Amino acid sequence: MGQVAVLFRLMPRGVETDMRALAQGVRAAVPDGVTIRGMQVKDIAFGLKSLLVSVVMADAGGVLESTEHALAKVPHVESVEVMEEGLI
Repeated sequence: MGQVAVLFRLMPRGVETDMRALAQGVRAAVPDGVTIRGMQVKDIAFGLKSLLVSVVMADAGGVLESTEHALAKVPHVESVEVMEEGLI
């Protein structure tokens, strides 16, 4: 079984969202077996920012979906989108 690299884009609920707190919530929410490779705050428009989260996980059924659901439950996250996915 291989590994998969995934890039998620998390959109906060609003421009007032503390992106550092959001990043800490992501670190706490990531399921076992998923490794965070990096996080980056990206400007979108009009003060709105997104959090890009790069992770590596096992190429097993259900791991991607469970990670996406865990990230969606982080406080102040409006949406989670898979931007890129690939085997490594």
